[in-house]
Amino acid sequence: IEIRAVEETFLDLFSQGRLNGTVHTCSGQEFSAVAVISNLTDLDWVTSNHRCHGHFIAKTKQSDTLVAELMGKKTGACFGVGSSQHLYSKLGFISNGPQGALVPVASGIAYSKRSCPNKSIVVSYIGEGTLGQGSVYETFNLISLLKCPHLIVCENNGYSQSTSQDRNFSGSIKGRVEAFNIKYFEADTWNLVKLFEIAKKAVEYVRSGKPALLRIVTYRLNAHSK
Repeated sequence: IEIRAVEETFLDLFSQGRLNGTVHTCSGQEFSAVAVISNLTDLDWVTSNHRCHGHFIAKTKQSDTLVAELMGKKTGACFGVGSSQHLYSKLGFISNGPQGALVPVASGIAYSKRSCPNKSIVVSYIGEGTLGQGSVYETFNLISLLKCPHLIVCENNGYSQSTSQDRNFSGSIKGRVEAFNIKYFEADTWNLVKLFEIAKKAVEYVRSGKPALLRIVTYRLNAHSK
């Protein structure tokens, strides 16, 4: 509810001319953030993408600094410089706009955590459209070979910007992931009990020292961006 309220506030502020740049809201996808991140500790890291507000709030619990950030205020999470897409927090969060750009970065963080006694992990959020980026498959290969504690969460909302997945995706996500000997989990944002159960299993599996991908079928209610 908090995530949805913040996203609706951003749309209102944008219409009032009080925000700069662009805004990609995650209305309709909130539970994919909450279900996974509720299983994380302060030592775990989350990397995100252009549609990152829900992930940021779920990980940091700092919606106030997020709002201030998008309004360009010095009290913002990144002093008003990062705006909507380029966010960072010492609480274990980083995001940027280019598709798949942080996935290999996250694999490096995960590699550094292999020998940590606290069994901390890294979670990377991507959309299904990001599976068109070669760097993602290079990451699949590395985290499988090196057994990195890296969970990739694919928020499958059916659209790559404005193009339906049916028109630009061949094969299956499951098949692509398992080709790299990576564990595959699947859930959706309508069956919440099952979503939270599977999200917990996926996090626990990765915490044991192996990579996995969790595909969450969902749907965004708003336009691609404002």
